[in-house]
Amino acid sequence: MAGKNKAFLSLGGQTILDRLCKSFQGLFDEVLLVTREPLQYLSFDLKIVSDLFPVRSSLTGIHAGLFHASAPHAFITACDTPFLRPELIQTLLDELESRWDVIMPVTERGNQPLCAIYSRRCIKPIERQLQNGESKILNFFPKVKVKEIPEAELRSADPDLISFFNINTPEDLTASEQMLAEDLR
Repeated sequence: MAGKNKAFLSLGGQTILDRLCKSFQGLFDEVLLVTREPLQYLSFDLKIVSDLFPVRSSLTGIHAGLFHASAPHAFITACDTPFLRPELIQTLLDELESRWDVIMPVTERGNQPLCAIYSRRCIKPIERQLQNGESKILNFFPKVKVKEIPEAELRSADPDLISFFNINTPEDLTASEQMLAEDLR
């Protein structure tokens, strides 16, 4: 997206971040926003926190979110998923048990670690991995207890799996505008 902050992209008259926050209503008592540029988000009624590791990666964001979370588990998502369905989030929350460290959707396209629930018990394995210079999210999974939620179960909450659509290119943004227009008909 040529360096544009995807959280502030407009879709249907709302920013993606506004759309995400709306998805969280009624589900969470605390919503954290992890960013390297906290001043950009002061107008949002969110708890804003920064990465603790200087490495730029999704794993550092997961780590910071868990580190600052007050609950033992946290739902983690990226800022570029404009169609995240509360029903899909609830499906994951319904699987929450203290024994699981990660509750992750798995679709035919693969694992969805940026739309998953993580336990604070993941903090230390993530820290060790980051200290070793590894930033791939799935690399710490063998060290924790992961429950995979299969696509069939996910589709009961989100039939088209639209929650996993993310915007990485101008073409993705155009496609999302078309999807929104079709949904509003």
